[in-house]
Amino acid sequence: MNSITRGKWLALLCLVPFAVFFIIFQIAPLAWVMLHSVQVESTWGLDNFSKIFSSKFYRQAIQHSLEISFWSSLFGILIAILGSYSLRRVDSRLRDFVNAFANMTSNFSGVPLAFAFIILLGFNGALTMLLKQAGIIEDFNLYSKTGLIILYTYFQIPLGVLLLYPAFDALREDWRESAELLGAGAWQYWRHIGLPVLTPALLGTFVILLANALGAYATVYALTTGNFNVLPIRIAALVAGDISLDPNLASALAVILVGLMTLVTFVHQWLLKRSYHVAR
Repeated sequence: MNSITRGKWLALLCLVPFAVFFIIFQIAPLAWVMLHSVQVESTWGLDNFSKIFSSKFYRQAIQHSLEISFWSSLFGILIAILGSYSLRRVDSRLRDFVNAFANMTSNFSGVPLAFAFIILLGFNGALTMLLKQAGIIEDFNLYSKTGLIILYTYFQIPLGVLLLYPAFDALREDWRESAELLGAGAWQYWRHIGLPVLTPALLGTFVILLANALGAYATVYALTTGNFNVLPIRIAALVAGDISLDPNLASALAVILVGLMTLVTFVHQWLLKRSYHVAR
């Protein structure tokens, strides 16, 4: 056995622990969920999915999850684009501080984040009272869909900055200088050079932000005590609820959630291929 063959076998051997953990903690739970999603008591069928799509309550949960995830991801990535680009133009010490702060705040979620927003933007929150006294707002409900979009956007921004900041390394300064020498304005530079180069990173980041928002549970539960109708709340209620205990229906909801993310991923891949062909 030559050295190349031994190296391949060694690499495969090192891959075994990862493969075992991946099967146990990724494939096996997904298979269990998919299996139980088509199980109704002692029979098999699609009754769980029929119940979900025929119920206005569960359709509302799907709609709320998609709306909150989409808008928070969109606002988050727009702010992250501006922030990441601006970081390239500032002093290195400030840049390092902002990156470290973004890394820290990207993990600031769940109960602490919900508590912080209640103090700031709750019905009697400090910022809410100041804005009302200044006449900027008349009525604001943090516990509504709009409030949740603002809350989700907050924890999307640091993650977006961390993901997009390295992507701006692909933009070389001499490209801008060459475009200016050829008479191109700022809009033409971004339209024909900047955005096509950044498109894969932008699409990938947007998909990650969508997944991050779709699966968020602790923050919205801590803020609304489980009273706002989104998919993660409904799944948890069906798994851990004392009255509405139905793990098979929860599995069907989880499959729908996985299906939504799969659809988003396929769209992402299609857009990437299309942007690649257009760029060529």
